[in-house]
Amino acid sequence: MDMGNQHPSITRLQEIQKEVKSIEQQVIGFSGLSDDKNYKRLERILTKQLFEIDSVETEGKGDIQQARKRAARETERLLKELEQNASHPHRIEIHSIFKEAQALVKEEIVPFYAGGNCVTEEFEEGIQDIILRLTHVKTGGKVSLRKARYHTLTRVCAVQEIIEDCVKKQPSLPLSEDAHPSVAKINSVLCEVNKARGTLIALLMGVASNETFRHLSCVLSGLMADLDALDVCGHTEIRNYRREVVEDINKLLKYLDLEEEADSTHAFDLGQNHSILKIEKVLTRMREIKNELLQAQNPLELYASAKTELQGLIGQLDEVSLEKNPCIREARRRAVIEVQTLITYIDLKEALEKRQAFPCEEHPSHKAVWTILGHLSDIQGEVLSFDGNRTDKNYIRLEELLTKQLLALDAVDPQGEEKCKAARKQAVRLAQNILSYLDLKSDEWEY
Repeated sequence: MDMGNQHPSITRLQEIQKEVKSIEQQVIGFSGLSDDKNYKRLERILTKQLFEIDSVETEGKGDIQQARKRAARETERLLKELEQNASHPHRIEIHSIFKEAQALVKEEIVPFYAGGNCVTEEFEEGIQDIILRLTHVKTGGKVSLRKARYHTLTRVCAVQEIIEDCVKKQPSLPLSEDAHPSVAKINSVLCEVNKARGTLIALLMGVASNETFRHLSCVLSGLMADLDALDVCGHTEIRNYRREVVEDINKLLKYLDLEEEADSTHAFDLGQNHSILKIEKVLTRMREIKNELLQAQNPLELYASAKTELQGLIGQLDEVSLEKNPCIREARRRAVIEVQTLITYIDLKEALEKRQAFPCEEHPSHKAVWTILGHLSDIQGEVLSFDGNRTDKNYIRLEELLTKQLLALDAVDPQGEEKCKAARKQAVRLAQNILSYLDLKSDEWEY
């Protein structure tokens, strides 16, 4: 159709498509649930556009009918994606774990509201367990899930930081009020800061129904002003005391913009994160070494140099900055396991080669263990090459082979031989480690 004489219906459909396109990234990145305000807003906009598309007259013209179908299809696709983002099983899993964190906070937050600063060991362990479980939630590379996981982890990790900082706190505080008239005021402010700490935790976890971040900011700013107004000239100890309380307030203030920062940042996308890039570089080199070893005609010649380089890669991973990000910590942990597994594979191959080169008389049970270790070495080579998931037939076959070797080790009778007992114990541990490594390779986790 000549653009200069474009039909008004086509023009209207293009305008609607442009409006729909303008919110596409918001839909793709939506990380909330179906009862969120933003969900309802996006759903309302898309539904309205569908009605608008439906109201466009086609006058029986094929080109307008096709254009209307395309516009409706695109809008329906975004509506479906919005629904899938909000109802994805892993998004529900994230929400369920967060609800557990909320329940934990509700139970254990009372000491803070009372002006204290003590928490139970169960609370610390519970928060750590929740962080670990959130870290292991699979996102499949989906932006909305990565964003939801990051936002939730950010809040829970902030609570953990606040708790840890509080537990480590100052054995010398508060000071005796007899030291100076200002001490009584500083002690009072310190008590209010501890209460504010409890309020902040409750806000971060979404369990403070009668409080807002803005009001808490005003409270903390007021406490800071009270401290600034105190005259502590010539009293170094009291001035230091005040400074420590001011630092406490500043630490709490930095968490108040957490939600806003989370919405305006792409920190959830770790693809270009410096630490992740270093980890990926190490893994790339590790895979190159692994392929060289597995494909070499005479790998024995490569073992020494390969082990030296792999140990260097472990050193590089130790230097990776975790940035207080549990996903980076998990990525590094997995990378260390990958490299360490290859080192273990080389160690066993070397031991088997040495044993073959220098045969000697030994107890039958000890010999049986080494025979099984030979089988485990072959299986480990296959596991190192495995690149699939837990539904693959090869995964099931490898799992069955490893289980079979564990049963064979269980059947070995050491007959009181300490050397044989130790060898069998090491072989069992190796088989279990290979099984765990197979699970790690196939669990489809990503940062």
